[in-house]
Amino acid sequence: MLHCSMSYFCLAMLHLPNPSDARDWCNVQRQTGRSVGFVPTMGALHRGHESLVDRARIENDVCCASIFVNPLQFEDGQDFNAYPRDLNADLAVLEAHGCDMIFEGTLESFFPEVEDVRRIPMISAGPFGRGLEEVCRPGHLDGVRTIVDRLFRFVGPAKAYFGEKDFQQTLVVMDLAESLGYPDVIVCPTVREPSGLALSSRNALLSPDEKKEAERIFQSLAAAAKAWSSGIRHAHILREKMIEQFAGSRLIVEYAAVRNPSAWTADDPPGELSHAQALIAARLGRVRLIDNLQLH
Repeated sequence: MLHCSMSYFCLAMLHLPNPSDARDWCNVQRQTGRSVGFVPTMGALHRGHESLVDRARIENDVCCASIFVNPLQFEDGQDFNAYPRDLNADLAVLEAHGCDMIFEGTLESFFPEVEDVRRIPMISAGPFGRGLEEVCRPGHLDGVRTIVDRLFRFVGPAKAYFGEKDFQQTLVVMDLAESLGYPDVIVCPTVREPSGLALSSRNALLSPDEKKEAERIFQSLAAAAKAWSSGIRHAHILREKMIEQFAGSRLIVEYAAVRNPSAWTADDPPGELSHAQALIAARLGRVRLIDNLQLH
């Protein structure tokens, strides 16, 4: 396991076991004039995470990351247990990409004031939590906002980096950061395989044949983008173009939607759109995948 002493300026990546130590480290960095970049993760790191760390490293004096599989955002205990975990591999990736500090934690260490973690007060996802993910995964985005609120409070003023693949989540997180007054949230482009399939920790759970089938997800988004470029501006027509790509597929589509990201009010906004994001979620067996694409 990668460790160094509590000297905050050692050359090796610092691996801290709890968020309180991470708070102290971040405070020391700012006190000495260093800017902090922060990448929150649930581990099972891939090239998408690596791109976030690389950008945080470039844009800040120091970079830190968290690894915590947050049970508050899993409505399904089996899904939580099946989530891929490989701490040693994750530590190696973070160190190779120049991360200065990584911290872990438990619900007890993130919420030390709560005697029973089963009674942690949840924070509402807010206005951007309406529909889509929250319909398919009730309480999921509340759980995201609750733990990210704690992460932000421990790390303090910083730049925090999130991937655009979890688009609705990024809207919830940006709304949270605005309410707190920190950190600056940087949303980075989705990293994809040559086929267009968005990189995801859950891709590791797919067989080669299932992975090929999952390529239809991006194909559906590309169909919406093609329709948009041809002049189509009505959400219901764009959605139909997305659904057509799943004819004969083993994928079960949970939602295919087109929304105005600045007016997050309805699954199918009336009239013509000037701004639009195509979003989709689908299941293949027990593996759930999401993706999105900006159309405007």
